Amino acid sequence: MAQVLEFKLPDLGEGLTEAEIVRWLVQVGDVVAVDQPVVEVETAKAMVEVPCPYGGVVTARFGEEGTELPVGAPLLTVAVGAPASGGSTEGSDTRGSGNVLVGYGTSEAPARRRRVRPARPGPSATPVPPEPAAAATVAPAATGQTGGLAGPGDATVPAADGPVPVISPLVRRLARENGLDLRELRGSGPDGLILRADVEDALRVAAAQGRVTQPTTGQHTRVATTTAPTRPAPVTPTAGTPTPSAPAGGRRIPLKGVRGAVADKLSRSRREIPDATCWVDADATELMRARTAMNAAGGPKISLLALLARICTAALARFPELNSTVDQEAREVVLFDHVHLGFAAQTERGLVVPVVRDAHARDAEGLTAEFARLTEAARTGTLTPAELTGGTFTLNNYGVFGVDGSTPIVNHPEAAMLGVGRIVPKPWVHEGELAVRQVVQLSLTFDHRVCDGGTAGGFLRHVADCVEQPAVLLRTL
Repeated sequence: MAQVLEFKLPDLGEGLTEAEIVRWLVQVGDVVAVDQPVVEVETAKAMVEVPCPYGGVVTARFGEEGTELPVGAPLLTVAVGAPASGGSTEGSDTRGSGNVLVGYGTSEAPARRRRVRPARPGPSATPVPPEPAAAATVAPAATGQTGGLAGPGDATVPAADGPVPVISPLVRRLARENGLDLRELRGSGPDGLILRADVEDALRVAAAQGRVTQPTTGQHTRVATTTAPTRPAPVTPTAGTPTPSAPAGGRRIPLKGVRGAVADKLSRSRREIPDATCWVDADATELMRARTAMNAAGGPKISLLALLARICTAALARFPELNSTVDQEAREVVLFDHVHLGFAAQTERGLVVPVVRDAHARDAEGLTAEFARLTEAARTGTLTPAELTGGTFTLNNYGVFGVDGSTPIVNHPEAAMLGVGRIVPKPWVHEGELAVRQVVQLSLTFDHRVCDGGTAGGFLRHVADCVEQPAVLLRTL
């Protein structure tokens, strides 16, 4: 006899409390194997495929694409131990694998079999009847979960034609938030792929024609779990909605996803960390020459960011106070014996900070390769939460934006961040004479609780010395 098990949205990583459904990978009536990915979701940190710990027949899905679910909300129900139409559920398992999202925290298998308490289907549940043969087998167990599967004579929900080919979830979100139906567009990309420019052009045409677009109702409504009392969802103001706190006619951008996570972290940093900043100009001419010589010698090309990272790890070995965090409850400074180096990367999804694990143990080639891998993953939105957390020090190369200096906010809960401006030709006194040299401004923002200005200045001066005379690094290689 079939038994229906409910699979809930698992904990996707530290600090992540919700996720948005990007794309369903299975339909109701499909047979799924243990640990088979069933849905692609987007969190504040990355897009991930969520595997199901049960094997069997999918009897219901909860939430349409674009719906935001809290951790612990039902994702789908699976009838285990029931044959599917024209197939077999060999390998169906009610115990679960216990391996939901390896690397994100596992979900323990149920201690015993249980039936889910009967509940009336909510508006977010989308049960679709499987083939009649499967329905006859699954229905007795599924009735308690979804209020009964439709019989052959009942009305069915028409199957979707599948997701529209879109270049990125950001483009899909842009269309959704402006009430634009992607199925009405013809993509200009390869094989009809819809690009961001296609959506923006369609929105401009709609605006020129005086059509007002509104977000689709219910797509961003948070769905409550079926095992807890529901509470009214908070009303999110939409574009053009006047409120007492803001003038009418303004455009509102929700602080959610990556933008919301960054906002929360920066606000916490400002509240908790008494930071200070010091800076120095350095002659980077010799560092640039050294990099040119390395790359001319053959082998993988060495990036400038990798050389700066190698300088940082050498400086942190001399000034370990800056590779630390403050345990406020214990009132202690925790010094780390490893360097997990974060670096700021600007993407279409916003600012993210991937982390290079054990950067102190990598050479320039290894650092270059890891920076390239993480940057590409950041660009495509496939960074895992494990690759975005656990940093002990951050390197911020804001020079790529064409600016000379900045006073960045410390990446909580770290203790310091090194900022690097653009490297530009400037007049410089070199060996007693005025010359044109490649000059860079370096800044260090640090938590004044972990050290005083002498330590911070010593660290920054050592970094500048290595930039001006790369041979200084030979002492620590």
